[in-house]
Amino acid sequence: MDRPGHETVDFFVGTEVEHSPAYGQKTLFVVGVQDADTVMDMALANDCTHIYFGANQSFPKLDINDADGWRSWEGMIRACLDADRLCTLDLDVNQAEGLLESALVEYHNFIPMISVKLPYIRQFGYNATLKIDDKDFRATNPGVWCHSLHALQKRSAFTDWSKYTQDEVL
Repeated sequence: MDRPGHETVDFFVGTEVEHSPAYGQKTLFVVGVQDADTVMDMALANDCTHIYFGANQSFPKLDINDADGWRSWEGMIRACLDADRLCTLDLDVNQAEGLLESALVEYHNFIPMISVKLPYIRQFGYNATLKIDDKDFRATNPGVWCHSLHALQKRSAFTDWSKYTQDEVL
């Protein structure tokens, strides 16, 4: 991710600005895979109640069967979940099925932040519809969900880019 001031950052601290269950909490943002003990030490030292993994779009594109890749992320995050920290993992929608193979989604204090990249959203027009689909007909979901893209862009769910400039690099 091209983010000024974050070119070589592993950790930063700030307030969670995205409208998730952790909104408004003091957050330790973790870029890439880090040592789990170091993550917990950083969270404790900075009085963070929430830990955001995969910050700066650092979660890689992993094959669903890449056990080593998934294991390194799951081990780091599980250590923090087991310490009763609220934890988010920001991952691309293409990685969602792989996430379901992990035990992370079974934790009550885990927030999967499923990122759907949709550039130029305002150019699609008023009638654009976002369809939450299944991988095939009747494969895993009871059906599909369709939402007006316009209705999804309500002010209460929006986070302006300027909100992402208030954190402190560690």
